[in-house]
Amino acid sequence: MHALLVTLLVIVSIALIAIVLLQSGRSAGLSGAITGGAEQLFGKQKARGLDAVFQRVTVVLAILFFVLTILVAYVQPS
Repeated sequence: MHALLVTLLVIVSIALIAIVLLQSGRSAGLSGAITGGAEQLFGKQKARGLDAVFQRVTVVLAILFFVLTILVAYVQPS
């Protein structure tokens, strides 16, 4: 059981890293954070298309990552 959970955790971790790297940047770096980051943060822009899919997949993978991490810590081999 422990080996299965660790294997799933590794797969979810790699998928989470890949999906985060595939997402497009949201700001223009440090200068965008200082001068105009509030417009993007509080704007009413909704993600559309592929960005929306990536955002949902990221949330699902992050939840799976945390649940699997807790399960791996709880179910340790004796």
